[in-house]
Formats: sequence, C-alpha cells, structure tokens
Amino acid sequence: MVLKRFMLAAALCSVVSFSQSESFAEVALEHKAPESVANLASGLLDAVVNISTSQTIKGTEQTDKTTPPKVEEGAPFQEYFNDFFSSKNDKNELNQSRKVQSLGSGFVIDAEKGLIVTNNHVIADADDIEVNFTDGSKLKAKLLGKDSKTDLALLQVDPKGKKLTAVSFGDSESARIGDWVMAIGNPFGLGGTVTVGIISARNRDISAGPYDDFIQTDAAINRGNSGGPLFDMNGKVIGINTAIISPSGGSIGIGFAIPSDMATGVLDQLKQFGETRRGSLAIRIQPVSQEVADSLKLPKAEGALVAGKIDDKTVDNAQLKDGDVITRFGTHAIKDARELPRIVAESPVGKIVDVTILRNGEEKTVKVKLGRLKEKELETETSDDDEHGGEDKKAEASDSIHAMGMTLSALSDELRKRFHIKPDINGVVVTAVTANSAADEKRIRTGEVIVDINQQAVKTPEDVAKQLELLRANGRKNALLMVAGEDGELRFVTLRLE
Repeated sequence: MVLKRFMLAAALCSVVSFSQSESFAEVALEHKAPESVANLASGLLDAVVNISTSQTIKGTEQTDKTTPPKVEEGAPFQEYFNDFFSSKNDKNELNQSRKVQSLGSGFVIDAEKGLIVTNNHVIADADDIEVNFTDGSKLKAKLLGKDSKTDLALLQVDPKGKKLTAVSFGDSESARIGDWVMAIGNPFGLGGTVTVGIISARNRDISAGPYDDFIQTDAAINRGNSGGPLFDMNGKVIGINTAIISPSGGSIGIGFAIPSDMATGVLDQLKQFGETRRGSLAIRIQPVSQEVADSLKLPKAEGALVAGKIDDKTVDNAQLKDGDVITRFGTHAIKDARELPRIVAESPVGKIVDVTILRNGEEKTVKVKLGRLKEKELETETSDDDEHGGEDKKAEASDSIHAMGMTLSALSDELRKRFHIKPDINGVVVTAVTANSAADEKRIRTGEVIVDINQQAVKTPEDVAKQLELLRANGRKNALLMVAGEDGELRFVTLRLE
C-alpha cells in the first residue's frame, strides 16, 4: 500500500510537471546556464589585482621568557632551558618591532588615473600598500579615502606608462536571485582565481554595519577574495566581495558582496572629498512592530517610527513630529526601518526631499531639508544600570498610581533633581518598576519619563489613568508609550494593558 501511494504521488508530480513543461522550457531557454565563461573571464582578469599590505607593530611588553620556569639542578635538558630563557635573549627581544602582512583583492575602475577599489578592512592600519598585477608587475599605492561603515576604500597608483585595464560598474538593483555571477580574486594568495555561481539572496543584513544590504552568492569566495569584484554575465561589476560565513575558514557557498549601487556613491565621495558626506534627517527611528501598528491603527506593520529628533541646525525637519511613521522617502517606499538610514545617507547633503508620513491615521507629505550626518548619530548608547524590581522608598505615595508594572508620579522639582531629568522633559516619571512585569520585560527603568500614551500627552498620573481607561473602553489590548530617558532621548514602547 505504501509503495502504491508513493507511485501515485510520483505520477501526480509527473502530471504537474508535464502541464507546466512548456513554460519552464521557455524560461530555461531564456536564462540558460552559460556553457563557458572563458571568453568573459579572459577580458576581465587583467583588471583584477592583488592587494598586499604590511604593518609594523612595535613590541612594548616583555614575553614570558623573562620569567623562566623552575628546573631542578641536573634535570634533563636543563642547559637548553637556561639558554632559551637567558637574559641576553630577553634584552634582544624586548621592544622589538615586527611586520604583519596581509593579502586581499581589488580592481581597477579608472585606467588613466590609476584608481583601484578594495575593502577598507584589507588596507586598514597599513603602513605600506602594494598592488600586484597579473603580468607580475607591482606598484605602490596611496590611500585616497576609506569608509568603515560600508567597508570600502579607494586607492591610486601611478601607472608610470603602464597600460592598465579597467572595468565598469553595472546595475545591481536589476540583478535578480538566480542570476549567474562570476567572482575573480586572490584567495589564499592564489591570484587570478575565477569562480562562478548565482545570486542566492538579496538585501542581506549580516550585522556588519549600519547600511547592510548585501548580495549573497554561492560563487566560491575565500580569504583573500575581499575587495574583489563580483561580475554579472555582461562583465559589469555588480558587487564588491567582502565577507563569508564559514566555520572552517573556507568557502561553504555563503558569500556576501556590497551592491554596486551603494558602492558607486561612496566611491564618488571618496574620490572627490577623501571622505563620505552623508545626508541626515536628524531623527531617531524605531521599527514598526505589529504591536505598534495595532496601537496606531496602521494598515500594515511597515515604515519607520520617528522616536525623537537630534539637534542639528543644518537640517530642517520641523514638519516631522515624534510618533510619525515614515512610509516613503522621495521615490523610495520604506517597508522596513532598516532601509531608511541607508537611503537617507545616500542622498546629497542640502537636498529638499518629500517625505510621506502617517500621522493620526492620515497620510501626509512634508518637505525636509537634509543636513550632513554626524558619526555620533549612528551610535546608540545603552546603560547597564538596571534598577528593575523593588520599590523606590523615596517616592511619595500620594499623587502616584501603579499601572502596567510601574509606579508613576507627577514630575516634581524634587524628582527631577533626584533622577537628573532635563528641564525640557515633561510627563510622568517612573519611580519604581515591578520585577517580571510588562514594563520590566520592555526594559523601562526607574527615572524614565512617560511623555505620551497613544500620541496623547500626559502630565499627571490622572492623565495616565484616563488614557488607559479610554484604551480599554475601546477594546485596545496594548498601549503605545513614548518614553524619555534622563538625557532626553525618546523611544516608543508598547505595553500590554493589565
């Protein structure tokens, strides 16, 4: 009976395959695998280079040789121990310098000017950078600029009459999952290595930086491939190989490349300014979770939630308000909060952009003038000073309420001084948090201030009670709180109603 069921299932699969065979054949004919990439590779190999770097590290500490092990008199090999741990050797090795060398890949993008692209981590902290070409020639390179956020670097060599071969960038945005790609690089120091695979995935976030948007490929990429190009079948660079996932250190078919559409803007700025000049909205954002979407009555859990503004006089974002949900920036739809910083950063400083927002359930379009991103805007400070659990004995029992696992009090001068709350922060202060409560789970801390609930400002514990009662009356299960830390930084927290 089992065998008959298996045969029946196989027969059904065959019927489905037969009914769709014509359409599958058409697709296969249109996008068939390349029979060979030899002609393509031969025209590109000369543009791919090996990057060799060296760094001098000075010794500053004595090694373990200064404290010789205790060896009994007459013990076997005693004389060798004495020689090895002699004071003469200690003096020679103390503060000695040593050179560390590394290898990577790169590719020429401008033959006349000698411009070469590689990864920032390939040349980071290097004292000397040398470019090795396929014909065996070598040229010293200088660093024009680097960007650690996208892991890109731009080098320049003086061709000295040497004719270089350059490649050009393609459109990574139009590259699709399943498209054939070819990587050329310098794995383990073996220059001119060609591997072929497909695009396995797009828009990968591997927590390498704030603008992660990697192309994933199964083309073999190993150590030494970093900085090398990922080509499409037209010979255009659609990615810069930069990372792999590998427990063993070798390729397991999971490699990542920086998309060319992201790289070209960064490289243009490195060429022009020697640094990056990114656009900024001067706001803090949070993802729109399903809980937040439900609290704000949003149709979908998409967009980026404005959770506060950053003081920056170069930015005009007056039309944005805390609690707005950004759904479109210029022509780009914002489906995930992670997309917004990257798209804004790629925009020119000073540009005026139409930003589409959802506010109180209504869609609006406002204009924002971008400023220049400050590096500190990318940093998020977190405190390990967790005061969860227990009651604050100094909190006044009067003029306080207990809700959602928090004791909330009016923000008096005494409490403002005790918790170091800035003068421009207004709301209801959290004087205690019950362990394992809803507030505890969302890491609300004693001394933080509830500014509003479901976009309605609260100034007294009575305001909080009224808002919670209204939410329950409307059948809501969660409350959306805007919470301010002592430094004024805002964030949104969704708490379940008790």
